[in-house]
Amino acid sequence: MGELWLVRHGQTEWSRDGRHTSDTDLPLLPEGEERARSLAPRLAGTGFGLVLTSPLQRARRTAELAGFGDAEVDPDLVEWRYGEYEGITSAEIHRSDPGWTIWDGVTPDGESAVQVTERLDRVVARVLAETEPTLAFAHGHSLRALTARWLDQPVVEGRRLVLGTGTVCRLGFEHDFRAIVTWNS
Repeated sequence: MGELWLVRHGQTEWSRDGRHTSDTDLPLLPEGEERARSLAPRLAGTGFGLVLTSPLQRARRTAELAGFGDAEVDPDLVEWRYGEYEGITSAEIHRSDPGWTIWDGVTPDGESAVQVTERLDRVVARVLAETEPTLAFAHGHSLRALTARWLDQPVVEGRRLVLGTGTVCRLGFEHDFRAIVTWNS
């Protein structure tokens, strides 16, 4: 059965500032690059059968600096698309849409939870077809939503998972049930 290792990209200016970043293709900050480099020893030695990355440069650069420059680009790993909320903070959004969250709110011109579920279910199916562990480099909301889908939960349950930049998580099995093995390490 497949096992899924997740790496959230290193810090960018907007992740540092709490700004929603999906399609805006920002580079890593110097500290984000350093954090990505520090992941290399932690990931070395694991026999990954498949290494995937979001097409966005912050994820691809993190993969490269962590020692996986040949990662396969998978568009299904792109960040949840924020539409009109791209580049602004939750506090700014709440001025016009109090109580909004990406998990259960309506995001004008953005991606719905149904759309996110469809593409992340393709990633889960791909991982489950592998016999060796899979490593995926991607983004905060998409990885939290992917974890919810791994656990057979709706993407909204990703709201219960805190995920820092430049962190490693491992999803696997407890007996026959998909489970979180390591989180935010």
